[in-house]
Amino acid sequence: MELTPGVWAGLAAAIQNLINTGALGYRFPERCPDGQVVCGCNEVTLGATIIAEIPGLSWPLVTTMSNADAPWASNEPYCPPTLMALDLLEFVFRSVGHPIEDGYHSFYHHQHLSFDVAEGRRRFVADVNRILARNGLAFDLTTNGNVIRIPPSFLSEALRRPRFQTGDTILDNVLEESRAKFLDPNPLTRREGLERLWDGWERLKSLADVDKKRSIDLILSRAASETTFRDLLEREARALTDIGNTRLIRHYEANQTPVIDSDHVDYLYHRLFALMELLVRKNRKDP
Repeated sequence: MELTPGVWAGLAAAIQNLINTGALGYRFPERCPDGQVVCGCNEVTLGATIIAEIPGLSWPLVTTMSNADAPWASNEPYCPPTLMALDLLEFVFRSVGHPIEDGYHSFYHHQHLSFDVAEGRRRFVADVNRILARNGLAFDLTTNGNVIRIPPSFLSEALRRPRFQTGDTILDNVLEESRAKFLDPNPLTRREGLERLWDGWERLKSLADVDKKRSIDLILSRAASETTFRDLLEREARALTDIGNTRLIRHYEANQTPVIDSDHVDYLYHRLFALMELLVRKNRKDP
């Protein structure tokens, strides 16, 4: 899932508007010569900071680029690498404030500004997420200023819960780490989230008894008293354990096959998460 040149152009326009209105003057202020009050955004310091913090991103932001194979032709729409563009959104979130006009300075023909940071961030989040949603991109700029990937619909509700409550603190922490990584826009980080979920699976299997085989038997029996479904769960548990041991998820041996495709990562995450959620729910002790 990649940003398109059209989406990038829209995001770049939204950021330029923040410059024009002085909203980015909250972090990069242009000072009035008479009294040093903020009167706008200093684009020089803004651009230098962006170049330093997001290596490879050009400033001013580039939305078209000439074709090296046909330099005489019109410029073509351009979009930087998606992760680089998402880094910029997080950077702008940290830098923006809603500008409040505190008075017009007639000599210099500008407004003096103060800032409502919470409102500026709220508006920026709304503008960015509207652009992303209308273009069908499964990314979301959160109110904390982090860009996350919106998971497939069958996982979204469960992964957006406030916190995991399995009854085991270590398992809760592992699942929270797994969730944070799986929601990351970077495919490599999402794969780490899958690995962490498999660590959680091994932890879950050991919670009912010191003997791991007896433990998983107890957990499965509590989850399903009906024989046929109990057998189905056992086959699924064994299959997922085998996948974790043979697909370079939990181990890194030369004879193992890595899971690389992002869609395959989603599938395996959903499959294991669904089983773990069922087992946790059925084994939870009522207060």
